[in-house]
Amino acid sequence: MNGKPLTGVRVLDLSRLLPGPFCTLLLSDLGAEVIKIEDLESGDYIRAMAPFVDGQSAYFLALNPGKKSICLNLKAPAGKDIFLRLAATAGVVVESFRPGTVDRLGIGYRAVESVNPRIVYCSISGFGQDGPDRDRAGHDLDFVSRSGLLGLCGRPDGVPAIPPVQIADLSSAMYAAAGILAYLREAERTGKGRHLDVGMLDSALSWMIMPVAEYAAGER
Repeated sequence: MNGKPLTGVRVLDLSRLLPGPFCTLLLSDLGAEVIKIEDLESGDYIRAMAPFVDGQSAYFLALNPGKKSICLNLKAPAGKDIFLRLAATAGVVVESFRPGTVDRLGIGYRAVESVNPRIVYCSISGFGQDGPDRDRAGHDLDFVSRSGLLGLCGRPDGVPAIPPVQIADLSSAMYAAAGILAYLREAERTGKGRHLDVGMLDSALSWMIMPVAEYAAGER
């Protein structure tokens, strides 16, 4: 077999920092063409985070090898138009703004679906696209803590030990990638895409499956 499984699939990546870029890194490794859509001012925030290698963030370099990048002012009609024209040629869009932001910009799932019914549109957020906490901000440690996972780290009689890696960020990225692959297969079969809603708290909570099973069985 020639090429990788996702050769020929274009992914538009609106996300920043870790969860979305790690998701699209997985897709890129599988052969997808990933185009980062960055703003005109600073681009992906992680570009400014130390340590640096030859003037570039080591984190940015680790998360974005092989990806392409363009800068668009999505608040301007011209920027929105360019994005939608790109979306008409894509298989996947990944975004990680606060819920409702892409709709206000006119580049949400419904807008993209109108130009590309097969699009798989993935939204990664802290608490999901609906529910009472959808508009709350948060970081990885918030989600790991609220899931109960943090309380199991460290010694039973001591303070919790902060995990050395971003569990909620990375797990949500992996669930997003898995969902995207499933919905790409569905779009191939039905000709219809989907909107995939991935919450970082949900992702961290799913990793509690064994402790929750123990609790349900009467264990402490």
